[in-house]
Amino acid sequence: MQTLIHLLKCNIGTGLLGLPLAMKNAGLLVGPISLLAIGILTVHCMVILLNCAHHLGQRLQKTFVNYGEAMMYSLETCPNAWLRTHSVWGRYTVSFLLITTQLGFCSVYFMFMADNLQQMVEEVHMTSSNCQPRKTLVPTPILNIRFYMLTILPFLVLLVFIQNLRLLSIFSMLANITTLGSMALIFEYIIQEIPDPSSLPLMASWKTFLLFFGTAIFTFEGVGMVLPLKNQMKHPQQFSFVLYLGMSLIIILYICLGTLGYMKFGSNTQASITLNLPNCWLYQSVKLMYSIGIFFTYALQFHVPAEIIIPFIISQVSESWTLLIDLSVRTALVCLTCVSAILIPRLDLVISFVGSVSSSALALIIPPLLELITFYAEDMSCATIAKDVMIGILGLLGCVFGTYQALYELIQPISQSITNSTGVYA
Repeated sequence: MQTLIHLLKCNIGTGLLGLPLAMKNAGLLVGPISLLAIGILTVHCMVILLNCAHHLGQRLQKTFVNYGEAMMYSLETCPNAWLRTHSVWGRYTVSFLLITTQLGFCSVYFMFMADNLQQMVEEVHMTSSNCQPRKTLVPTPILNIRFYMLTILPFLVLLVFIQNLRLLSIFSMLANITTLGSMALIFEYIIQEIPDPSSLPLMASWKTFLLFFGTAIFTFEGVGMVLPLKNQMKHPQQFSFVLYLGMSLIIILYICLGTLGYMKFGSNTQASITLNLPNCWLYQSVKLMYSIGIFFTYALQFHVPAEIIIPFIISQVSESWTLLIDLSVRTALVCLTCVSAILIPRLDLVISFVGSVSSSALALIIPPLLELITFYAEDMSCATIAKDVMIGILGLLGCVFGTYQALYELIQPISQSITNSTGVYA
């Protein structure tokens, strides 16, 4: 049960709230079908990763093999001499992608919290107990959203100074409670009085579909955590059941929230569904609760790159400098995520960009490649080889074209794509 809860928490983040806009970018019919297909492929790639790690662990008589080590060990035994010589770069590549992905999540968390904080603060004088839908979409920002990001920065710096995982688990529990409460209120609102969806397109433009791909991949945030979760179980052989059950619940949740949210808000769907909620105290509390959950989740996501980067840097200095260097690197990394959010305050496009670049590589490209390298010398069937090649090509195409489209949209003036903007609306 603990592993199932952790698996759900690893995959339920800010990307979930961006799914209604993702459905808008794909279409009312194409969106749910594509999200289901991407979910099935992602789960299959998680299973591939688990099988490869288990096989390599048995071959090398190791009890635990992480993602980077699995890539390195598989390259050490592959037929190609050059790959064997440079096998350590397999671990470096996976570590770099994990760092990029997790820090990308943290940057998105900055934007998400700032978006919701801006709307809560600047609409407090209009907030009432009467929960009426938002009818007009006129941007009325009082303070720049970057001001809110800088306001959050010192609190997050203090939060990441906490290195005790047991203490962080308390924050994780708080994040779970606030997230669960806010999700219940979101569903309670979007299932009421859904407009006639016949006017919504069943299939959107291929350009916006590329943005959908990046967002969809981004939402499956837990691929890097499947191996640690399995190895922390008392009975690791039960993890397959937990994985299938947990990911089935997650895929159903994603499809329901994305589809119902798009049907509810239609062309007015914003980058986060919380920004579409009515301006009343009940639904302002949803933004507050989810933002609190994301605030505490920041430390958990930040822990992954910190554990990769900080030990390496500390090993280069004397012991008397260890604490100062540790805190300095943590501060610098948090500031880096803040600067990234300040430079590109477009929540929807950054989600798509991070999903296309790093998440697609970790979730769809590397696992089939790992299976080919690990089992190729052991008489793999042609069907398995073809399947892995197709998944890898799909992931690569999504990575290249999704990245291109996200970057293209990012350099466009805000006014050209105001429907995808994350500004404050009255």
